[in-house]
Amino acid sequence: MGELVDKIKGNVNEAIGKAKQQSDNPNTRDEGAGQEVKGKAQQLAGKVKGALGDDI
Repeated sequence: MGELVDKIKGNVNEAIGKAKQQSDNPNTRDEGAGQEVKGKAQQLAGKVKGALGDDI
């Protein structure tokens, strides 16, 4: 079940990060880039958890 939560959180963070990158404020754009990377990492964590199953 943790894999689904990680994937959802990853998708949300990635979408918010992409939206922030459209800002005119350079600080917000930088924050958005970081948030997008965080989202991709969360999605990867979810995939790993899914591949390992209940072993973790």
